Amino acid sequence: MVLRFVDEKVKMINPQLSWFYTLAVLLALSCTFTKAEIQDNSRLKSAVFLSPEFVLNPGSVINKFYHNIDFPRGHIGIKNFNAEVVDEAGVPVSLQDTYLHHWVVARYYLRKDSKDTPLNSKTKLLQRSDFKWVRNDGVCDNLGQYFGLGSETRKTDTHVPDPYAIEVGNPDEVPPGYEERWLLNVHAIDTRGAVDRLGCTECKCSLYNVTVDEYGRHIRPDYEGGLWCCYDETRCKVKEGFQHAPRKLYLRYSIEWIDWDDKSLLPVKIYIFDVTDTWKPSNGKHQCKIEYEVNHCDSLAMATNGCIDTMKTSFNMPRGGYVVYGVAHQHAGGIGSALYRKDGGVICSSTPTYGKGNEPGNEAGYIVGMSTCYPDPGSLKIQDGETLVLESNYSSTRKHTGVMGLFYILVAEELPRPKAFSII
Repeated sequence: MVLRFVDEKVKMINPQLSWFYTLAVLLALSCTFTKAEIQDNSRLKSAVFLSPEFVLNPGSVINKFYHNIDFPRGHIGIKNFNAEVVDEAGVPVSLQDTYLHHWVVARYYLRKDSKDTPLNSKTKLLQRSDFKWVRNDGVCDNLGQYFGLGSETRKTDTHVPDPYAIEVGNPDEVPPGYEERWLLNVHAIDTRGAVDRLGCTECKCSLYNVTVDEYGRHIRPDYEGGLWCCYDETRCKVKEGFQHAPRKLYLRYSIEWIDWDDKSLLPVKIYIFDVTDTWKPSNGKHQCKIEYEVNHCDSLAMATNGCIDTMKTSFNMPRGGYVVYGVAHQHAGGIGSALYRKDGGVICSSTPTYGKGNEPGNEAGYIVGMSTCYPDPGSLKIQDGETLVLESNYSSTRKHTGVMGLFYILVAEELPRPKAFSII
C-alpha cells in the first residue's frame, strides 16, 4: 500500500485555481488511509500522517509492520518525529484503554521494480534479496530503527537542536536501481475490561494463555512475561461477561524537516543502547535481549536500598563525537536511567514522568514522558572506542515482566561553525 502526502509545493500553484486545488486535495484525502497537513515556516516543513487503520477489541493485541509508509521524500534533515494513537475522529486515545507498548520507524532500500511485501510480513521483507536494511549506528543488530518510543511518546521532547539534523534521502547513498522507503511497527494492547490491566501491559504469559511464541516455538517454563507472549493477534484476559465495541484506531505521526543544505546543517548519528547487552571485550559481540524481569524485593533489599532494582552493562563506543541529545526508554515501574563514563562522569540522565489523572497524556500509573538531555554544543565529547556504562533503575516493590532499559543518543562528528545562526 503506497500512502500519499500533500506536496509541499502547494503554495506555488496559480492563486486563481487555489480553491479548485484545495477541493481536489480534500477529496483525495477522503479516499485514502492517511491524512497529511504540511506547513512551511520559512525553511522548516512539517507533516502529520496516519498509519493504516487497525482494529482492537477488549484484550486484543496488534503488533503489525506497515511497509512503505508515508514519509517526506527527497534529501532532507529530520528535525522532529513523534507519534500517538488516535481514534477515527482524530481524538487521542487514553493509555488506560489502549496501551502503546511501542512504535518504531525503520529505514530501508528496495529495488525500484520490486512489488510491495504483503502487510505485516516482517520476516518475508528481511529475507528478500532486493531488500537492504539501513540501520542506525548503534551496536545492537536487533535495534535498527531510526525513531521510536512507547507510552511516554506524548510528553517526550524529540526535537534535534540547530544546526543539527538527521540526514536521510541522500541520493549518493542509495544503491543504483533502489529507492529509500520506511517501515512502521506498532505494538498496542487493548486493556478495556482487563482482569489485570498492568499484567496485560507487561505481557504476563498467564494472562495471555499461550504456550508458543509467534514463530510456533515453545515458551520456556521460567519465562513469566514479555514479548514472546503478547504478539500480534493474541488476547489478554478480560472480565467475564465484559462486552465493548471494537475500536478503529490509527497511529498519528508528526514529522518536521528541512531540505538538506551542507552549508547550514550538520548531520547527527543515531545510537541506541540496551542495558541487557551482554557484550564482553573478549568476544566483541553485542547480544541485546531487549527486555528483562524485575523480581520482587525481599526484606533485606527493602532495608538496604529501598527496593530498587539496578541493571548495568558496559560497552565500547564504536565511534565518538559530540553528544547533541539523549533520552531513555523505560516501562511502568521505571525510576530513571543514566549513561555515563567509566570514571563515573554522567553523559545523560533521563527520568520518567508518571501520569496522575485519566485524560490522554496524564494517565495515572503510566509513564507519560521521559526527561531529555541537550548538552551545550561541544561541551560533551565521547572518544572513539571509549568505554561507556548504561544503568537502568526500576522499583522492585512488585515484580515486573518484559521491562526495557534502552538509551538513545544523537552524536555529531562536527561542531557548529563559528558564526552560528538559526535555520528556522
